[in-house]
Amino acid sequence: MYQDVHVMMVIGFGFLMTFLKRHGFGSVGFNFLLTCFVIQWSILVNGWFGLIGTGAGRILIDIKSLLEADFAVATVLISFGAVLGVVSPVQLIMMATIEVVCYNISIYVGIVQFQATDIGGSMFIHAFGAYFGLAVARVLYKKSQTNSRKEGSEYHSDIFAMIGTLFLWLYWPSFNAAPGNGTERHRAVINTVLSLAACTVVTFALSAVTDKKNKLDMVHIQNATLAGGVAMGASADLLVQPFGALLIGSSAAVVSTLGFRYLQPLLQRTIKLHDTCGVHNLHGMPGVLGAVISAIIAAVANKAAYQDSYHELFKNTLRTPGQNGGFQIAALVVVLAIAISTGTITGLLLKLQVWDNLTAVELFEDEVFWECPQAESDDEDTNDEREVLAGKSTATASA
Repeated sequence: MYQDVHVMMVIGFGFLMTFLKRHGFGSVGFNFLLTCFVIQWSILVNGWFGLIGTGAGRILIDIKSLLEADFAVATVLISFGAVLGVVSPVQLIMMATIEVVCYNISIYVGIVQFQATDIGGSMFIHAFGAYFGLAVARVLYKKSQTNSRKEGSEYHSDIFAMIGTLFLWLYWPSFNAAPGNGTERHRAVINTVLSLAACTVVTFALSAVTDKKNKLDMVHIQNATLAGGVAMGASADLLVQPFGALLIGSSAAVVSTLGFRYLQPLLQRTIKLHDTCGVHNLHGMPGVLGAVISAIIAAVANKAAYQDSYHELFKNTLRTPGQNGGFQIAALVVVLAIAISTGTITGLLLKLQVWDNLTAVELFEDEVFWECPQAESDDEDTNDEREVLAGKSTATASA
């Protein structure tokens, strides 16, 4: 299961972001760079937080710590999606360095102090990564990002992005189940498969229904079909029953698809929130939905129904089921507060010119940082853009 999650980070997230027609190298390449950097950094930071109150003096590395490192990677890559194509590699490394620390703070408060349950990371991975990235994106917003002709996709770039979708869809049960053991892990796999299946069917239906010509939108199929895995995360190992898993996946599809169709353009138009990959629709809102659902399930949970399984939900014997549900909501509030506040601060820091901010013509463009084979004809590029990009490449090489 660890290797399944590993595949999701490098291939799943990497190819999911290749829909931009002029930013494929940056999508896969910087995703690879961030993954390798965050694995190393998060082993240290996760380990430091794990030593709190233990009296131990060493960070022990095992499969569990590597899995937790990949969860930190997922959080950063979700944030990366919100600012894809509008930040430099230096800014990405700085963002990741800060975010891993903030991510651990939210986990320490939510998991250690509040004793919330979130096996698949609906709150602590998806919601945190989404709203941290959105806060950064809002602060870094430039007017030139709106209606950029290079932000769109092409036929072949969307096919590449579907590779990422399919890998994520296939391995998501492992992502939600890997931290569990025994019965909980078994239940998490089943619940996630059912949720993803229902989510996919409803997404196809809604995508066609909401289109004037009743045609499918590839953006919805690439992204909203995965929302069932996000929403199922917080309650994947709980007794939701098969019909519950199907309802959760269906609800996530509705929230995500309608978010892509209506809410994302509205937010960009009204509050200047530019979200390149639509992480608010795939990770943010479904993550919040998953947290709320987990609170409801926790509030009605019956310990006897879990038989001999010692679930994390019942580790605090002084709490009533209603209190467990309340602490799930409290953990969600903490996650959102930490993500938005620290993301805003990080965005302000990244605006400093020392971090190699991109100019208007450099947005969504691989040629700024990569050696790119040139097409025989490219009518969309002007000579001025070519000159600016060539100058940037020379300056980067000199530095």
